[in-house]
Amino acid sequence: MFNDIGPLELLTIIVLAVLVFGPDKLPKVIQDVTRTIRKIREFSEGAKQDIRNELGPEFKDFEFEDLNPKTFIRKQLDNDELGLKEIRNGFDLKKEMVEVTDAVHSRESEASSSSSSAGGRIDMTKKPEDTGKDDRPPFDADAT
Repeated sequence: MFNDIGPLELLTIIVLAVLVFGPDKLPKVIQDVTRTIRKIREFSEGAKQDIRNELGPEFKDFEFEDLNPKTFIRKQLDNDELGLKEIRNGFDLKKEMVEVTDAVHSRESEASSSSSSAGGRIDMTKKPEDTGKDDRPPFDADAT
């Protein structure tokens, strides 16, 4: 519950609690807080047990943590029935990247050999398009 609180933060909370409640009332406040947390946990566990009993025996393996989307997806992906481990193990990323790179380079070389005569180099300079006699852009009455 308090896994992300460091020692300096914990010391700050203790000092603030002593300043706010005073050294006389602090033990009583701590007891009240722990009692309240315990009651909330008991109520939560009782509610979970009631829901499990109402769902019936076909949901005996139901866990409320599975309602979290990340947990649900992780549990489904780790399921051996789908065969996803074989697919994941059979996928070779380096091989796929080499194939994609080769496909892109062969497509570029075909396009450059047909459109450019610069010895296999692509002409990256911007050339003005031939728009005819009039260099003005077309008039748009809705834009003005």
